[in-house]
Amino acid sequence: MKFLITGGAGFIGSALVRYIIKNTNDIVINVDKLTYAGNLESLSEVENNERYVFEKVDICDGSEVSRLFEQYHPDAVIHLAAESHVDRSIDSPVDFIQTNIIGTYNLLEASLDYWRNIKKENNQSFRLHHVSTDEVFGSLGTSGYFNEESSYQPNSPYSASKASSDHLVRAWYHTYGLPTVITNCSNNYGPCQFPEKLIPLIIHKALNGEPLPVYGKGDQVRDWLYVEDHVDSLYTVCTTGKTGETYNIGGNNEKTNLDVVRAVCALLDELAPNPEIAAYSSLISFVEDRPGHDQRYAIDAGKIQNELDWKPKESFDSGLRKTVQWYLQHQGWCQNIINDRYRGERLGMGKKVTSASTKE
Repeated sequence: MKFLITGGAGFIGSALVRYIIKNTNDIVINVDKLTYAGNLESLSEVENNERYVFEKVDICDGSEVSRLFEQYHPDAVIHLAAESHVDRSIDSPVDFIQTNIIGTYNLLEASLDYWRNIKKENNQSFRLHHVSTDEVFGSLGTSGYFNEESSYQPNSPYSASKASSDHLVRAWYHTYGLPTVITNCSNNYGPCQFPEKLIPLIIHKALNGEPLPVYGKGDQVRDWLYVEDHVDSLYTVCTTGKTGETYNIGGNNEKTNLDVVRAVCALLDELAPNPEIAAYSSLISFVEDRPGHDQRYAIDAGKIQNELDWKPKESFDSGLRKTVQWYLQHQGWCQNIINDRYRGERLGMGKKVTSASTKE
């Protein structure tokens, strides 16, 4: 198959590109604007593969998106391109509206035109797979789980923009017949994640002896999904899922944010002890909570397990150990970003993102 992957230089996108090139004979066209979070260094191991092509394209540019379909004739699109950090959406929501909503609309229109043309040639295999988040469902109480029938109640500019894109994809399926599938995943973690996210940020700050910021009381609960498991599920859904359907993808690993930070600290105590710091957990510092912070997310992934025979391979403990080991072995990867694009500063307080943190 020939996959057109948007956002393929991002965290999940680059993991998916690596997965497809390593584990299949398929072809990948990686489409990425290379914003602050796009990093071609994450694709160094596949960049010279004959089945890999990179196109620097902004999905908000409709003519360029159409050109990609005309030039490459993909069998499937996996749409991962998105602004994805909640804190940044609080500081600068316009970027999220443009990329997540307008960009998705452009991709749908180009996909529809392309599909209508290949349909005339009796090619019925094309599909568009839209990758979304469990945050569109809002916040859970102390019990219960999100499933594919959960109502949408987004509470941040980020989740609202992703909810909007989900609705657009669903509308293009029901109105125009465009073959689509949607997945909503829980919190991802793993190698090559941009260091403003919780786990890599904690690793970086701990190794530098800096305070480890924990929002509020750290009692917010998330379901954690190892990124390699996630991309395995994405390939499964895109190739075997039923069009018009939505599949929730979770790791069955509910943890509070404070528990996650403590687990990272314990691994660092074991793998990278610092004689000047008795325990990395002593660096934990509770800070003002994020505005509108959702309390709990949890995924019921029974549908994808029962219908597509998929379930995660990694436990939280095994995935976190692999993650910490990767960052310890690739400190230069993280430091390059810190030096160039993100200083580790606090975001999400309703203040405009500074130019230092958005430098491309």
